[in-house]
Amino acid sequence: MRPAHIYANLSDEQHTDLVTALHQQWRVAARAVMVLLSAGGMSAAEIADVLHFHPRTVRRWIARHDLHGLDGLPDRPRSGRPRLGSPGLGNRIRRLLCTPKAWTTARIWRALGRPNLSLRTIYRRTREHARWSRPRLIAKSVPEHDQICAAIRDQIAALPTGSVVLAEDETHLDLLARVRACWMPEGVRHQVMTPGKNVRRTIHGAVNLITGTWHHHISIKNVSVVFCYFLDLLLTAYPDAPIVAVICDNGTTHHSGITQRWLAEHPRLLLIEGARYSPQDNPVERIWAVLKQHIANTAPATITDRVRQAHAFFRNRTSDQNLTTAAPWTSPWLPERYGQNY
Repeated sequence: MRPAHIYANLSDEQHTDLVTALHQQWRVAARAVMVLLSAGGMSAAEIADVLHFHPRTVRRWIARHDLHGLDGLPDRPRSGRPRLGSPGLGNRIRRLLCTPKAWTTARIWRALGRPNLSLRTIYRRTREHARWSRPRLIAKSVPEHDQICAAIRDQIAALPTGSVVLAEDETHLDLLARVRACWMPEGVRHQVMTPGKNVRRTIHGAVNLITGTWHHHISIKNVSVVFCYFLDLLLTAYPDAPIVAVICDNGTTHHSGITQRWLAEHPRLLLIEGARYSPQDNPVERIWAVLKQHIANTAPATITDRVRQAHAFFRNRTSDQNLTTAAPWTSPWLPERYGQNY
């Protein structure tokens, strides 16, 4: 008895070979199949999904058949040398690059099976699907991350009317220049002078998660006394708020004995610590990233000049810019629809 259904059993390699053939030596036949499937009632998007073409390509060949019939399906005469590499080469490169690795042009060429293509051709094909940039390090999270964020949301939702919520964080200003990739004239590589001996300052920063108002203080060291002084500045900035809630990370100065005693003497300030190893939750981290990009590749003579750079950066930013950069609506700290429509 004949089986009711028979399905092709293809390995990944066989599937790739068939799709490659449809795009190469059998491409004219594939175009004819597009026309037949379209006549059978399939949309261009459905046909493109089956034959692994772009819907725009399917519509173009259907239109060309409507104008010229079968004579319009073969390739038209064209000048120049045929393009090197199969149409599926770009997809193979993209699949390779999806796995994190120190990919170079030579490594890609070897991973592709050493095709009969020059490294320059591999480079051009790679540039069509990828960009040269550094990976981003991400911090590990903790198993109770979601529960901690839910507790923070509950605390914020329970605050009395008129309370202020700020996100706080610290970073460092170094006299040693931070180096970032940038455009340079052909044949020239910029040189950034090192100071010989690095000097560091600490910035405490906080952003109002509704208005975008920015507060910061620069100190010589990141110690508990300085942190308490910054908290006092935040209290002074909002004298009429019944509660000033400050959400921060788990830095040692945030729960030291000095800080705990200061908080006991100032009940109007509520300090909330987020989940450990979760800097992506803090909107201030994104403001630090923009600051460091702004001062990158610059080499001031003294740390005082570096501090002036930071002050000028914050002075020239508006509250709307701070909100756009910090993007507090992406933070899991805030209740849904908190405050206003960002």
